[in-house]
Amino acid sequence: MNRTPQPHFTGNLRRACAAAVVAGALLVAGCAPKDTRAGTTLSGSDAAWPADWRFTDATKEIQIQVHTPFLIPHSVTIWCAEVDGELYVGANSPQKKWWPGWVDRDPDVRLSIDDKIYAAHLVPLDDADKLAQVRAAYAAKYQLNAAAGAAMGEVRYWHVVAPSAAS
Repeated sequence: MNRTPQPHFTGNLRRACAAAVVAGALLVAGCAPKDTRAGTTLSGSDAAWPADWRFTDATKEIQIQVHTPFLIPHSVTIWCAEVDGELYVGANSPQKKWWPGWVDRDPDVRLSIDDKIYAAHLVPLDDADKLAQVRAAYAAKYQLNAAAGAAMGEVRYWHVVAPSAAS
């Protein structure tokens, strides 16, 4: 039987393609953010929208998943604070991070709080009175004094609302 010789690189090419497919599947399947390391898809059980966000007072860090222009979700660990039962999130030094700009393009996000996933919509916070209340809530929750607050630099805040409330 005559057999056509196969180039040597065919086996290597197949292995490389298989490795790329596996790596891509793992990336898309989910890698939760941890501390300062970013992740992709958040995992957890979907939760109903709460009537009140005061339960987040006991939670120091939450995760946010945003849409990227690359069609791969991006998630990071952030701080949050509630004021009068409403939830707010912020980004320290937003000009040095990608995710705040991605939120500008698509404000629909997913939040992971205590292994529960909440679909949400972020509304930029620009009301001076509310901004002062949110900053005070952050300072109280995270025990930030004036010097620590000044050292943080620019911080951008968003009001977290239900997706249907954003329409």
